[in-house]
Amino acid sequence: MQSGRRQFLYCAAGLLGARRFAPGQEPATFSTDVKVVDVLASVRNKKGEFIRDLAKDDFQLLEDGRPQMVRYFSQETNLPLTLGLMVDTSMSQQRVMSAERGASFRFFDQVLSAKDKAFIVQFDLNVQVRRSLTSSLRDLQESLALVDTPSRKELQAQSGGGTLLYDAMVTASDEIMKKLPGRKALIVLSDGVDFGSTFTLTESVEAALRTDTLIYSILFSDEGAYGFLSPDGRHAMEQMAKQTGGKFFEVSKKQTIDQIFELIQEELRSQYNLGYVSDKPVQISEFRKIQLTTKQKGLTVQARERYWAKL
Repeated sequence: MQSGRRQFLYCAAGLLGARRFAPGQEPATFSTDVKVVDVLASVRNKKGEFIRDLAKDDFQLLEDGRPQMVRYFSQETNLPLTLGLMVDTSMSQQRVMSAERGASFRFFDQVLSAKDKAFIVQFDLNVQVRRSLTSSLRDLQESLALVDTPSRKELQAQSGGGTLLYDAMVTASDEIMKKLPGRKALIVLSDGVDFGSTFTLTESVEAALRTDTLIYSILFSDEGAYGFLSPDGRHAMEQMAKQTGGKFFEVSKKQTIDQIFELIQEELRSQYNLGYVSDKPVQISEFRKIQLTTKQKGLTVQARERYWAKL
C-alpha cells in the first residue's frame, strides 16, 4: 500500500508542478502530508463465511453521509501486524487464568509471523506492561507464565481494590499503539467489569480509535466469582469491539477460548484495507463517522464506525 500511496503523491505533485503561473505569482506548495484514512474491514455472507474476493469497486464508503472515493485498496493477508494481549488478572479471573494463558500462547504460536510483533499487558489493581513489543515466541511464552492474579501479600500491600480495564486500554493505545504504523489490534480477555479506572469506557474506546486500533473482546467469566452479586460486563466488551471494527466473543460450553482464538486468527488474515482522502479538509480535530457497505446484497461489513480527524 505504501508504494501506491507514494505513487499518488508523485502524481499529485507532478500535476501541480505542470501548472503555469502568471508573472509574480507564487507557485502553489504541495504538501506530502496527505491525510489518508485507513479502514480495515472484514466481509461475511449470510452464513457467516468470510468473503475474500471483493475488489475496490465492490465497496461504498461514506464519511458523515458524504460519498468518498477509495484511493487505496489491498487485502491484508500478509501485511505486518501488531497485536496487544490484554489480560484481566483481577481476583474474579483466578479460576480461568490457566486456560487463558495456554490458549494465548497457542494463538501467538499460530498467528505471529516473523514480521509481526506482540506485547502483553495485565491489569488488576494496577496496569502492568508484562512484555514490551517483541517478535520472539520464547519471550512471549516466558512473560505469559508470569501473568497471574495478585498474591495475598500483593493484595495486602494495596490500598483499595479494582479492575482497571479502561485504564489498561488507554495505556496500550497511548503508550504503545500510538507510535506504530500499520495494522494494529488489541485482544482483551476479561469479564468486562471495571472497578476504579480513571478513564471511562467511552474514553478508552476513543483512545483506541485515535490510534486506528481494532479491539477483539473475549468475555471470559467465572460465574461464581462475585457470589450473588454478578455485575454484567457484556455491554462494555460488546461496545469496545463494535465501535473499533473488531468483534465480540464469549467463552461458553459451545465455544472454547481456543476456538475463539482460531476465529480471530482467520479474521486477521481475511481483511481488506481501504484508504481514502476526505473531501472535507480538517479544520478542527474531531471524530467523523464512517459507513462502509458493499454493493452486493446479503453481505455484512465489519469495520470501525468512526475515525479521529486530527488537525
